[in-house]
Amino acid sequence: MNTPHSRAKVVDLTHTITEDMPVYPGTEAPIIEQGTTVAKEGFAEKKLTFFSHVGTHMDAPAHIFEDKKTLDALSASTFTGPACIVDVSGLTVITLEELKRHEERISQCDFVIFSSGHEKHWGTAKYFSPFPTLDKEAATWLTTQNLKGLGIDTISFDPMDITRLLIHEILLGSGLVLIENLKNLNTITAPIFTFVALPLKILESDGSPIRAIAVLP
Repeated sequence: MNTPHSRAKVVDLTHTITEDMPVYPGTEAPIIEQGTTVAKEGFAEKKLTFFSHVGTHMDAPAHIFEDKKTLDALSASTFTGPACIVDVSGLTVITLEELKRHEERISQCDFVIFSSGHEKHWGTAKYFSPFPTLDKEAATWLTTQNLKGLGIDTISFDPMDITRLLIHEILLGSGLVLIENLKNLNTITAPIFTFVALPLKILESDGSPIRAIAVLP
């Protein structure tokens, strides 16, 4: 018996890993080498060298805390679930007051994804310029909402001009996973959709590149 193909629309939310992609200051850029070729060895393989938080990636609680869980210790169900977009474009700080405007949708979701529009600066110096970040009160409130994780289309959940990753500490300390460097968020108009962000299953991984997608109803 033939099964009908799914008509759900899938949106790719992931930046391609390249050697010239933006990386967090102080992190080495990826190295992508051709290890073997079809012409010479009869099969093609690439040798990849990059940090665990390169590109569109996921932070584990162990990214900040030595006694918290790594990604491989988390159930696969942690990495998918209903999600909603919160538009924070034009903001400098994401406050609790702003989050409360979306409280009803947030209460129905496993993931909250912040769309700032900052992805338009990907590949330029402006990608490291100021972008919207949560304040302490808003971050703390999110840890009480029975979420699995948060995502954003910027390089970090903390501002670039700080020495302590306070927002990371609040969010990862509560057991949430964080997804950074998302893209194409402005194409999602569904109030709630299925979010999938699968990390590589690396032993004791503090983070991992992911292929993030939105499955729209």
